[in-house]
Amino acid sequence: MAKITRKATPRKASVPKKKAKAMVARPRAPARKSLKATRPWTPAEVHEVFKRFRKANPEPKGELEHVNPFTLLVAVVLSAQATDAGVNKATRALFEVADTPQKMLDLGEERLREAIKTIGLYRTKAKNVIALSAKMLSEFGGEVPRTRAEIESLPGAGRKTANVVLNMAFGEHTMAVDTHVFRVGNRTALAPGKTPLEVELGLEKVIPAEFMLHAHHWLILHGRYTCLARKPRCEVCLINDLCRWPEKTV
Repeated sequence: MAKITRKATPRKASVPKKKAKAMVARPRAPARKSLKATRPWTPAEVHEVFKRFRKANPEPKGELEHVNPFTLLVAVVLSAQATDAGVNKATRALFEVADTPQKMLDLGEERLREAIKTIGLYRTKAKNVIALSAKMLSEFGGEVPRTRAEIESLPGAGRKTANVVLNMAFGEHTMAVDTHVFRVGNRTALAPGKTPLEVELGLEKVIPAEFMLHAHHWLILHGRYTCLARKPRCEVCLINDLCRWPEKTV
């Protein structure tokens, strides 16, 4: 009898390991509670917050030492990624000899570097200060310009720098968002935002005009001394009953 042979049936193509791995559902990280989902602040509550800040500190002052709009501009440029105290320590002697753009140019980049060498990124900052001094003389008559766009055109000056100068030197209702304001705006849910600009615009939208001149100082000081990054001092917070932070301790 002839031997019957069977044809081998083709095997199913195996799923490549990479594709097989992709087909396995990955566990999702637990969703964090969104501050945007909390109860929105009412206008009356926002007014109460800043009324309390004003009562506690009617005339808040920025902590960067300066003698005129130019030295304020320089101090803010130097304060990027540095503390106000550290900047003040370096600029006290500097501003005694270089309190105008021309005097800063006369001082020169090398001597300026030596004067601010205790400040982080001092080489880049010295270069920017010399460049902005030259530009102020050539394009703005040696005066600090009065518009945000013009200030932002100066080397080393960004939106926050412009907002600080416009507010402190010229009394405009601007909101400078530094790390403290950004934290307070998000933590309290007063103005949640993923970027400083979002927080800035959110705060400008909700803060009553009567408080805007000093609002950024109140928020900076609140973040610096009360609403701390790691261990917020909720027990002494002026607005702890209104704050929306789900982890507050009171």
